[in-house]
Amino acid sequence: MTIEQVDVLVIGAGPAGTVAASIIHQAGYKVKVVEKQQFPRFVIGESLLPRSMDALQEAGFIEAIKEKGFQQKYGAKFVKGDATCDFTFEEQFTPGWTWTWQVTRADFDKTLADTVEKMGVPVAYETTVTDIRFNGSDSVTTVTDKNGQQSQIAARFIVDGSGYGRVIPRLFNLEKNSSLQPRKALFAHTVDERRSMADEPNRITAVVHQKGVWIWIIPFSTGVTSVGFVGDPEFFAAYPGSDEEKYRALLEAEPYTRERFRDVPLVFEPRILESWSATTDKFYGDGFVLTGNVTEFLDPIFSSGVTLACVSAQTAAKLVIRKLKNEAVDWEKEYMEPTMQGVNTFRSYVMAWYEGTLDTIFFKKDADPVIKGQICSVLAGYVWDLDNPFVKNHDTALKRLARTIELTEKLKSSSEIE
Repeated sequence: MTIEQVDVLVIGAGPAGTVAASIIHQAGYKVKVVEKQQFPRFVIGESLLPRSMDALQEAGFIEAIKEKGFQQKYGAKFVKGDATCDFTFEEQFTPGWTWTWQVTRADFDKTLADTVEKMGVPVAYETTVTDIRFNGSDSVTTVTDKNGQQSQIAARFIVDGSGYGRVIPRLFNLEKNSSLQPRKALFAHTVDERRSMADEPNRITAVVHQKGVWIWIIPFSTGVTSVGFVGDPEFFAAYPGSDEEKYRALLEAEPYTRERFRDVPLVFEPRILESWSATTDKFYGDGFVLTGNVTEFLDPIFSSGVTLACVSAQTAAKLVIRKLKNEAVDWEKEYMEPTMQGVNTFRSYVMAWYEGTLDTIFFKKDADPVIKGQICSVLAGYVWDLDNPFVKNHDTALKRLARTIELTEKLKSSSEIE
């Protein structure tokens, strides 16, 4: 069996893998990427956040992405009945990027992978990792290509950016259940023939359909719009028929989507994704680091997936470079803790969304612009800014604010009655 020698093996050619591969390659190390699927391939996670732009820029990807003409994104809008809460990233508390993109991930991910290949990093598609043997931090990985041919890759370090594949957690029994309850999504890409009757396409819209059930609406620059319903599996069981019949019935059941998406052509048959939340015991070990969705994937709301993938890969790549230089790296303090800071902040917002806490905050009339800017920073992905009280105190600040709003409204109602 042939053995290829590299400095770093990267598993997965999605955003986490390609960002890490590019940064490590730019530092002068020999990197190889292996990817189980053939690109382009479909995946959700179509709305980026501004914080991801720092990582994409350091990886050298920005210009290649611009050339693709993806829809630029300047904010996020939330809708519940007649109430609307519109966030524009220019209003965010944290200095940084104030825009990003909404992308078809098949094209976006292929752009990143093609760009890293042009830099000189080989990407082996349709190549599956079947075994990894560690000897200290050195490793030998056995892979199988699409023809069933096996080969081995010897590496000084492994970056696992395999996303939902979760290669190292599954091989070494590191997986554990997420604290979030299982949810289901039914979604499709629609030919958005009546987009002009709705709002501007330069933001994602999240519609509260009922408590615990919401709709994403993500317009692309091509005239296609991604529309998906997310909720408890039991919610979807109430709708009979095929997946398309369920999907069209759901579009009809929601006033916000009814007219715009009635009888629209679908780019593909509606698809289902469920029980996506997962995590692992640790994000690093002797000779490897986990990045992106391999660490923990939370939920589609707030579009955290690609941002956590890019930022964790950016951080991990710099630490791997130091490790290869034989410098001391405190993986717990320098990687695990900051990664969990981001994950836990987003988790608090995900839980507050499904509990209805954010309904109270988002749809309050005459919102405090300072507080709105601080929350906007979280929605832009700046979940590491501890100067922001809604990041530093993410687990308590939202509930405290919601209680204050509810008490104020109650007192106002009482005074009006008197």
